[in-house]
Amino acid sequence: MRFQSLVCLLLASLAYGQAAPQAPPLAAEAPQIQVGPDDAVITVNGFCADRAQPITACKTVITRAQFEKLSEALQPGMSLSLRLNVANAYARNLRMSAAAEQRGLDKTPGFEEEIRYARMQLLAQDLNRALREEANDISEADLEEYYKKNQSSYEQATLARIFVPRGKQTAAHADPEDAQTKGDEEAMTKVADDLRVRAANGEDPDKLQVEAYTEAGIPRTTPDTKMEKVRRATLPPRHETVMDLKAGEVSDVFSDPGGAHFIYKMISKQALTLEEVKTEIRGVISSQRYRDSMKSFQGDVVFNDAYFNPPAKPGALPQRNRRGKPKKPANEHEEDHN
Repeated sequence: MRFQSLVCLLLASLAYGQAAPQAPPLAAEAPQIQVGPDDAVITVNGFCADRAQPITACKTVITRAQFEKLSEALQPGMSLSLRLNVANAYARNLRMSAAAEQRGLDKTPGFEEEIRYARMQLLAQDLNRALREEANDISEADLEEYYKKNQSSYEQATLARIFVPRGKQTAAHADPEDAQTKGDEEAMTKVADDLRVRAANGEDPDKLQVEAYTEAGIPRTTPDTKMEKVRRATLPPRHETVMDLKAGEVSDVFSDPGGAHFIYKMISKQALTLEEVKTEIRGVISSQRYRDSMKSFQGDVVFNDAYFNPPAKPGALPQRNRRGKPKKPANEHEEDHN
């Protein structure tokens, strides 16, 4: 958002002064502001643009209309608490920027570069906001079309899942290549196959779950097989075909590599209505449109490693980023889409 970019131009100055006083907590409903557009909301005593006047006679007044023009440019709909932070920074920056101009800091080459980069950054932020607004312009026809094309993603099921441990508890810390360990794993694979057949024949999944734990040597008497409001996207990718089962059907055994075995039984399944998932679909379409619109601004950039990531001197510690992790080569840095 544009406001994030302007932190360095306005709000970052909060770090150099005293902390802004905390605004009172907001009520459940926003309070009614009884201040007219031409009423003063900030009065800076002892400061005015005309330096010829004595300081004691000077003051600068910012009206509600003037301040809200700024706050809406920084962040539309800015909260009252954040407005107070901006007001504190703004009042201080009026004095500091005037003092900087008196020192001629606005005439330096460095300042010109700061302005050039800030302008480029603000334009990029404004474009980013425009692209997000365009991505959010989604019609009812768009929602309905997406829903129809992806209807299987909006099925919701109640399942029973039987979890069968890979091995037995006694072999939990054994060498994976140990013959006993392998034998226990093969035994539990056979247990999973047997439980799957019995589940398909109508036996109670809770009862079968207790047996699975017993065979694995795990003392557990309370079964936990029921899974409600399951969607295709909430299942592990290898297990998504469970959503294709009909009520009463039992899946094959899912044996995850290096993990356990899973058996599912479909209890019930229903299709969520378009009205129920409209907000979700709107978010999906908006995110995809935004990503698509950003593609032309990403990639195809080459960074000179000899400059940005020069080889370390022999015996030197690797360069580290602010989080203490070794730095990646410059051309491997992740792109920031925000």
